[in-house]
Parts: sequence; C-alpha cells; structure tokens
Amino acid sequence: MSNANEKRQAGEAAIRYVEDGAIVGVGTGSTVAYFIDALADLKDRIQGAVSSSEQSTAHLKRLGIPVLDLNATGPLSLYVDGADECDTHKRLIKGGGAALTREKIVAEASEKFICIIDSSKQVDLLGKFPLPIEVIPMARSLIGREIVKRGGQPVWRDGVVTDNGNWIIDVHGWQIVDPVALENDLNQLPGIVAVGLFARRPADVVLVGDRVM
Repeated sequence: MSNANEKRQAGEAAIRYVEDGAIVGVGTGSTVAYFIDALADLKDRIQGAVSSSEQSTAHLKRLGIPVLDLNATGPLSLYVDGADECDTHKRLIKGGGAALTREKIVAEASEKFICIIDSSKQVDLLGKFPLPIEVIPMARSLIGREIVKRGGQPVWRDGVVTDNGNWIIDVHGWQIVDPVALENDLNQLPGIVAVGLFARRPADVVLVGDRVM
C-alpha cells in the first residue's frame, strides 16, 4: 500500500475518536490534512477546532470549521496529529513542518492524543529523522554548541521562520536511547522554545493506516 493511501486511511480512521459536541485539537501536516477533510463532514456536530499552525487554520476555515482560541476553550478532550517518527512506546519526533511548539502546547492541553502515521514513520529507535528544535534567533549558535557537546550535528533550517517568529535547528546523528531524559535536558537550555521530542507526553493511541499500533 502506498504511503498516501495509509495517510488517508489514518486520517479517516481518527474520526471515530471524535465525539459529538467536542472541541478537537488539530495538528499539522499531510496526514492531518486528510483528517481535516474528513472532519468537515462532522462540522455541524462539533463545537470547532483548536489549530496548531497557520496552515491548518487556513484549511479548517476553508471547510467552514470554526477555529477557536485555546485560551478560551480550556482543556481539550482530543488532539489528532501526525509524526515524523514513532517508536514502539508511542514516543515521537515531530517538527518537520516547523509547527512543533504549538503542537506541543495543544497536545499538553488534551486528554487524549491520537497520532496518525503511515508505516514508514515506525522506528525502533528515534533519531534517524533529524530532531527539530525551535530556538530564539539570538540563541542559534549557543544552542548549536550545546548540541555538539551532546554528540549531535546541528543544521540551521535556513530561510524557515516558525509561526512564532523563531528559527529551527535540525539535529542529525543522534540515536535517542532515552527520549525523556534528552527532552528534559534540552528543555533546560535557555533559548530553546520547544524540542521536537514528544516523549514526556507521548501519544495515547497511534493509528498506522486504519489499524491501531
């Protein structure tokens, strides 16, 4: 089966977790786009969506789905998003689309996090996909040096500015044996806004195509 078919199946399968009257947290990316398309069929049965990116916000609005402010909604029952990598413990690398900070905020605010992927995203060990880190621009070289100390190879994603006005460093060369420890370590460094490891708060359910992992 092609990746596109699996992405579509995963996006459509996630709809079964959406309850009437819900406010749905919506992530970013090509697999999530299929979920948003399917969510449009339920738009009269939900209150609306909280979006993790300007890209998804535009998509939701095009389909007539109300986009709400997380500060006004309070906790969410459900968040649906994709991933760049997913290990067997449902821990993730995210941020290929540079929306990791808002994605992390919405995931933290949600009772249940449904991750939708195709089988190419499944790994035994996180790190083959370069780990995205969102940084305050003035901290770029500082954080780069700290990454080198930890055995990583930092590459500035030149020309990319996040929805928050920050920059992305992609870290190559890490085999992430303990994702929670690395996430906690990096979170202590001043200038890092968010790390693309979703390990301290992993996914609750992972859908690979239309099957539960």
